[in-house]
Amino acid sequence: MPSPETDTLRRFNRTYTQRIGALEESFLGTGRPLGVSRLLFEIGPDGAGVRELRERLGIDSGYLTRLLRRLDDDGLVDLSPDPDDRRRRVATLTAAGRRARRQLDDRSEELAQRLVAPLTDRQRARLVDALATADLLVRAATIRLREVEPTDPAAIDAAGRYFAELDRRFPGGFDPGEPDHAGTFLLATSDGRPVAYGGVRALSADTGEIKRMWVHEDWRGAGLGSRMLRELEALAARLGHRRVVLDTNGTLTEAIAMYGRAGYRPIERYNDNPYAEAFFAKDLVSGG
Repeated sequence: MPSPETDTLRRFNRTYTQRIGALEESFLGTGRPLGVSRLLFEIGPDGAGVRELRERLGIDSGYLTRLLRRLDDDGLVDLSPDPDDRRRRVATLTAAGRRARRQLDDRSEELAQRLVAPLTDRQRARLVDALATADLLVRAATIRLREVEPTDPAAIDAAGRYFAELDRRFPGGFDPGEPDHAGTFLLATSDGRPVAYGGVRALSADTGEIKRMWVHEDWRGAGLGSRMLRELEALAARLGHRRVVLDTNGTLTEAIAMYGRAGYRPIERYNDNPYAEAFFAKDLVSGG
């Protein structure tokens, strides 16, 4: 039996896909179905790697190949080897492709304006707030979470964003020094882009340390931080640890509050990290 949550989501999906013309063979009168049109939009004016498109859209290689072939046959894209890695391909829009994308963008804007035109200003504000919240929560529910090497380009990107935020927020800035690659790391991505990151390294057979936990600032308020913390605790347990510890700076008040809600207790300093001002621990198993 459907729950109220899934029933509401499915009803919205049916309503919205009908209203925007997703069921039509010619999406927005372009002569192309929605899947092909979406790919045209995602390639964008600067082009995109085929692998990046597959990860961003979450579709398999075979389907993506068929969509790209349709755009290629229509003279809208060029496919060429990636100059940085000849084993990969890059899709770029032709002049006709750029015109088609502008047409798609214009018609999408016109449709959106028609949809909201009958609403009052107050109703429009409610709709914007509701859709922004729905977008964030659906994205948070559908992130891709995987273990990565700390030297993976996406992991380096996420760690760099984490260090940059610390540098902005700490009163005296932040110097990460020589990167420490010890540990096992998790990366959360949405549409192929890093949105959360963190790792666990062993301090002893029983104790693991949670480190470099970061959530993209645009994703805060969606519960992703708490989920990442639970995932890192589960990772620590899989690695054989019965207890986890972590440190943080006093300026990161929202993180400290989250640790408290998650059952962490304050402990004495356990390392020589010059930026750490608060230290916490949590037992992962009863009696740990």
